[in-house]
Amino acid sequence: MRRPVRHGPRAGEDIWSGSWVTERLGVELAGDESLPGLLGLALRRNPKRAHLLVSNVLGKHVPQSPSVVYGHGVALGRRVRELLGDSAEDAVVLGYAETATGLGHSVADGLGVAPYLHSTRRPVVGTATAGGFEESHSHATSHLLLPEDPSLLAGDGPLVLVDDEFSTGNTVLNTVRDLHARYPRGRYVVVALVDMRSPTDTGRLDEFAREIGARIDLVTTASGTVRLPDGVLEKGQSLVARYEGAAGGGRASAGPSGPVAQFPTPPGSGADRRLPGSGDGHLPQGTRGVVESAATAAWARPAASGPHPADGPGRATRVDLRWPD
Repeated sequence: MRRPVRHGPRAGEDIWSGSWVTERLGVELAGDESLPGLLGLALRRNPKRAHLLVSNVLGKHVPQSPSVVYGHGVALGRRVRELLGDSAEDAVVLGYAETATGLGHSVADGLGVAPYLHSTRRPVVGTATAGGFEESHSHATSHLLLPEDPSLLAGDGPLVLVDDEFSTGNTVLNTVRDLHARYPRGRYVVVALVDMRSPTDTGRLDEFAREIGARIDLVTTASGTVRLPDGVLEKGQSLVARYEGAAGGGRASAGPSGPVAQFPTPPGSGADRRLPGSGDGHLPQGTRGVVESAATAAWARPAASGPHPADGPGRATRVDLRWPD
């Protein structure tokens, strides 16, 4: 299988298909006709899941045109505005870190009048926490809500919760449970690019809405399910270990399309090396520092090949980054 196109697909070139995990682990996506264009599978280093659902339209992991990224969010926001009618004027939009922060912002733009807040995983000194919840399947499970205006979530208008995919519903249920206890309201709208809940999970949202005495609507672009064969978690962990061992001490990337790169650890870096800049005054030094240094250097020099013929007004210029040896 060809490697994914790193600088963005040109006419006639392959785009990332996400089939590498399916071929090796037997994990499959089944659902709406539009699902393969929205979603693919990657291998995940996680004790709870072997697979990771990776969006083709968020621009977070797979190159995508900004107009496509923004357009999907705005389209969902317009559907929410139509659903809410006059009450859209009182809505607040909440996006989930890290993947859906940009999606949530574009949904808020589609609504047209709604203020926007996204969750964070890092506390900020001097900022009061307005809420918090757990994302049980994530690599970092705790989310915090730190609005500049503490009254942002205290209204009784609709709360619109935006995530890239709706897999079990646990994250949304945990969010609503926490916020409803603090700031009860009569209506919630859950927005996601894809609804990937199993039949067992599908009815839980309705049951929970009855339990708290509120209405919860769901707005998505497509729906489907993930088919997991027996023993997939163990197979996935074995596959991750195999490619990490082959990386020779660096960090191997085993997705989205397979082991495509080795991310070397900068000399002398480690958990005890910190950089200034976060809410608590420090950030861990490591891959992020390498990326920022490479991006700064790439931005400072003109592209030798010039702009791609497809680039033009309203399109982002692509810059290729190379990891240091």
